[in-house]
Amino acid sequence: MNISGSVTQVLPIDDNSQVGYARRTAQKLAEAQVFDEVDAGRVALVVTELASNLLKHAERGELHLRVLPRSNGAGIEVIAVDRAAGFDLDACLTDGYSTGGTQGIGLGAITRQADVFDAYADSRGAVLLARFYPRTAKKPDLPIGVSQHSLNGDPACGDAWHVALGENAISALVIDGLGHGEEAEQAALAGTQAFAYGPFNDPLLLIEDLHRAMHGSRGGAVAIAQARLDTGNLRFVGIGNISASLISAGKTRGLASHPGIVGAQYRKAQPFDFEQVTGQLLIMHSDGLQSRWSLADYPGLAYRHPAVIAAVLHRDFCRGRDDVTVVVIALEASHG
Repeated sequence: MNISGSVTQVLPIDDNSQVGYARRTAQKLAEAQVFDEVDAGRVALVVTELASNLLKHAERGELHLRVLPRSNGAGIEVIAVDRAAGFDLDACLTDGYSTGGTQGIGLGAITRQADVFDAYADSRGAVLLARFYPRTAKKPDLPIGVSQHSLNGDPACGDAWHVALGENAISALVIDGLGHGEEAEQAALAGTQAFAYGPFNDPLLLIEDLHRAMHGSRGGAVAIAQARLDTGNLRFVGIGNISASLISAGKTRGLASHPGIVGAQYRKAQPFDFEQVTGQLLIMHSDGLQSRWSLADYPGLAYRHPAVIAAVLHRDFCRGRDDVTVVVIALEASHG
């Protein structure tokens, strides 16, 4: 299964009128993925409650929407991002807890409306995740989270990502096209298309394929991580400034890249092999995200859903002057 990259749709929530707009936008997105009336209604109900909670408790925030491709029955992801410590999760997760102007179902009931629900809150704010899948196409949720944003909401994004899933295997790609805008996007898309032809090929050969495909474009930074979850081995190859880390209990290992620009010039690509990675987190991101983050500063965050982790890192460490992509993957055997 190949999962092609997509940019996160961001809906600012700082006015009552935006609650209705968010509800309609999410419902239309669900209907476009062939959700029936009941399932699309679940999405609309949860989005209304999340948006209303943002206004009530944080006064402003954002809803992030994404389509979740799967082999049968795409899903919808909704993430509420509070940047001002507005949510009281203990109160909000209690059934019957009500916010003004909503149906008063409370976030506790939302956990039953959504197929996947998770949350993280501290003094910096809160991030709440709800994922939905058609009732007729139930499959296990993929423990993969992505937060991708173009600079200033530009329609063109110079970052790209791609994830391929095989039997007990996963191959992940992140590309940062040089600069930003349409020419950077063209470079990145050329690389992802070449990767998709053979995502489980030897990563050194893949880098060469991407180099040829991106030749004549601006080029870009590239990182490829391939994991065999049955053996617990991971191989990583990187050219340029894509950051990557493996995170286990109390330990973070950085994955080293070599200098250069794929599609233009680089001296060498050397693979690095890691053992016993099953059960760890793989985090890859473009340099639109600051590199000084540490999950140790967020007690318990490493045990949250990868989508929550990606959203928290984007919220707190986005540089705000480039496209940004954060990919978080829990290296679990369930990928197969």
